[in-house]
Amino acid sequence: MAPVAIVFAVLAHGTASDVGYVLAAQTVPLVILLLVGGVVGDRVNRRTLMLQSDVLRTAAELVLGLWVIVGTPPLWGFMTLGALMGIGQAFFSPALTGIVPQMLSENALQQGNALNGISASTGGIIGPAIAGVIVALWSPGWAILIDGLTYLISVISLALVRIDWSASGEKESFIHQLREGWHELWARTWLWVVVIEFSIFNALAASMYVLGPVVAKQSLGGAKAWGLILAAQGAGAVLGGVVMLRVHPRRPLLVATLSTVLTSLPLYFLAFRWSAASVGVAAFFEGISLSVFGVQWSTTMQREIPTELLSRLSAYDWFGSLVLLPIGMAVVGPVSVVIGIRSTLIICGSVMLGLIAVVLCVPAVTQLRAPTTE
Repeated sequence: MAPVAIVFAVLAHGTASDVGYVLAAQTVPLVILLLVGGVVGDRVNRRTLMLQSDVLRTAAELVLGLWVIVGTPPLWGFMTLGALMGIGQAFFSPALTGIVPQMLSENALQQGNALNGISASTGGIIGPAIAGVIVALWSPGWAILIDGLTYLISVISLALVRIDWSASGEKESFIHQLREGWHELWARTWLWVVVIEFSIFNALAASMYVLGPVVAKQSLGGAKAWGLILAAQGAGAVLGGVVMLRVHPRRPLLVATLSTVLTSLPLYFLAFRWSAASVGVAAFFEGISLSVFGVQWSTTMQREIPTELLSRLSAYDWFGSLVLLPIGMAVVGPVSVVIGIRSTLIICGSVMLGLIAVVLCVPAVTQLRAPTTE
């Protein structure tokens, strides 16, 4: 619910550039603290770290939701509370990647990642659609408040999980473990190539989430239409996750990279201001591609990287993939003012396709094979 509600809460009194600043404010602390979160995730109990992170995110969203309901938060208010959400995610995400192989056998990793993706994508269907209706009929604050309350489900669930694994208790310094993670990253060509790709890829993809709501407000029907578009994306992600429950590619990263071709579709559809239904169809296929990539990428990392290194390398993955995202979010609004929304979206989509073509030329990515399962 939050991606729709927060954006339209900002647009109620702000501009596309303000939306970019708020999204960037959430991403900057995420990027800065990801490496710290990765090392901490390899040093402490991951379940406890995830639980504490979600308590922080619950509090931040509840405060923002109440603030929007009772008044008009200034831009700094949106940015500050968004930053707290980003801090929570910085510690949560590397621990999540690391905790999955602690709970599942190697043969069940892909199914586990697919189920995890399906659950998130199901929320991605229901949440944006409901948020769009709430924003249109009442206030974005109610959607943000309800979204904050749903984090309590995660907190309660994590409190009930029991895992025997704990950190190894090694005495290496924080800096030593950070350097070790860096060395292990560059020792795996398939890993650093895709991380660099997504550093640029995600910065360009930010144009959809900054300019998409603006196009929706101007031409497609406002918050309700944008919520349904994101819901269609979630529906596609669910379908992709269901497929990944049964399909086990022998070359997982080749399949994952090819699937990302579909992610540029919504940018072109938005650029030419096709109907909300058409953009929704494009978002549906984008959702499929994101789900296929996410499952294959997470499963490959969990298979190829030792458990004691997994949170650190996951953090480097997240850091590299997101490091340019705040810049993309901050500049796409001003750039669109200069060259136009249509040109901005077309250029971003075209460069994304070019990046995919480059990665498909790297044998370490396309030739990596999954182990044969019995």
